[in-house]
Formats: sequence, structure tokens, C-alpha cells
Amino acid sequence: MTTAVIQPGRTRAFLRLVMIEHSVFALPFAYIASLTAMYEWDRNIHWGRLLLVTVCMVGLRTFAMAVNRIIDREIDARNPRTAHRELVTGAMSVRHAWTGALIALVVFLGAAALLNPLCLALAPVAVIPMVVYPYGKRFTNFPQAILGLAQAMGPVGGWLAISGTWSWKAVVLGLAVGIWIGGFDLIYACQDVETDRRIGVKSVPARFGIPAAIWGARACHTITTALFVWYALATGAGAFFWLGLVVVAGAFVYEHSIVRPHDLSRLNRAFFSVNGFIGIALFVCALLDLLVRGLSV
Repeated sequence: MTTAVIQPGRTRAFLRLVMIEHSVFALPFAYIASLTAMYEWDRNIHWGRLLLVTVCMVGLRTFAMAVNRIIDREIDARNPRTAHRELVTGAMSVRHAWTGALIALVVFLGAAALLNPLCLALAPVAVIPMVVYPYGKRFTNFPQAILGLAQAMGPVGGWLAISGTWSWKAVVLGLAVGIWIGGFDLIYACQDVETDRRIGVKSVPARFGIPAAIWGARACHTITTALFVWYALATGAGAFFWLGLVVVAGAFVYEHSIVRPHDLSRLNRAFFSVNGFIGIALFVCALLDLLVRGLSV
């Protein structure tokens, strides 16, 4: 009886720990890559494969977030912004966090094995930056570069899941996503500058200052837009995808208009609302474009 009561609490705490809702940032781009690969393959949506892609993405991201929280728990305890996290407050034990992380890893590897041999062979490679990233802030001023590399693997994996072969088109999309997420993480890190400097956490804002981080993020998002254009040209995208790129470019302009070096009051709106919107908006436009061009449901 006691276990039945405690277990749901542990599950909810674990889901809060890994911020499962933030899958919205990377999952749409894995879908874009997967659906484009399906269009080029036989113009049919393969729902089973798409489900496995979803399981892979959520499983790997869950593992990565759990490991991140485990490794960073002592740093989190020293930062007022993160001191409420579950491993700091005791709402989740380290042992249970590891259990959840390992279950997520097994789920990821199992789904990769069901997709094709290449996905399974490359799955361990995808895990490496997920584990290295939380250590990055201890030895480099550019941990966002490691995060970007980790996030870039989503679209590449999504394409591989469908085609079973390497695609440079997917690499272009992956780079766009990685640089995009690395860029907005530069903005997000600005709120911890004073704490990071005090406790010795490395980051671009802590080392070079908030203005440099903001300008770095602007440069990242300019490059991201250029890479999205490259991807559109490489895949012969139609009007709806280009419309999506216009929307994304507008969202970037808005994001950088509300976050300034000396005014971070709207940082959370830029980080959560605008970036969540970017992923969903481009996915919807990409899907409509593929359907109009002949992708069959």
C-alpha cells in the first residue's frame, strides 16, 4: 500500500526533474528531418517509425537531463535560482534519479535497435555529448558549444531512422538546431552571471560579460537562419516552408528586441515562449509544405 502511494510521487518528481515539457525545443526538428526523409523515400508517412523516433528523442533527452541534474546537484544547491530543484530539496534521491536515467537510456537504445542497424551503432555516439555537457561548465568557457553539438544530433538521427543512410542535408538542419539552441542558452546563462563568477562556474557571460553573450546569441541566430535557408534550398522546399522561415526570422528579431544587455526582465519570455514557438511554427509549416508537395498520410 505504501509503495503504491509513493511511486506516483517519485514519477512526478522525476518528470519535473527532467522538465519533460521542454522536449518541444528539439522534437519538432527531428520530425522535420524524419518527414522529409520519408518524402524523399516513398512520399508516405510511416507512423511506426515516427513513433520510434519520438521514443528515441524523448528517451535520450530524459537521460541527458537526469544526468545533468545529478552531476550539477552541488552547483544547483549554491545557486538561488536552482536551489529548489528536486535533487537539492530531497524531493528526488540520487539513486532514484539514476534509476530513471538508466531506464530512459535503455528505452532509447531499444528504440534505436528497432529502427535500423546504423541507428543502433551510432546510438552510443549520441550519448557521449549528453554526459560531457554538464562537465563542460567546469573546464571551458563555451559549454554552450557542447550543448549545441548534443542537440544537433536530433535531426541527423531523425533522418537516419528513416533512410538508414547518412545525409548531409540532415547535418545542415542539425547544425541549425544546435547553433540555435546554443545561442539561446547563451541568453539563458546571463541570469546566473554573478553566481557563476562567485562559485567558479564557467560560461560566456561569466567570462566575457552579458553584452558579449547577447551579441554572441545574435550571431548564432543569424547563422541559424542562414542554415535553415541552406536546408530549404537543399531539400527543394516549397512556399509553406519559406513562410515558416519568415516567421522564424521574425521571432528571432522579436526575441532579441526584448532581451538587452542591461534589461533581462523578459528573459524567460524569450527563452521559453519564443523559442518554443519557433520549433512548433517551423514544424507546422514544414509539414504543410510536405503535404502540399505530395507527402501522403
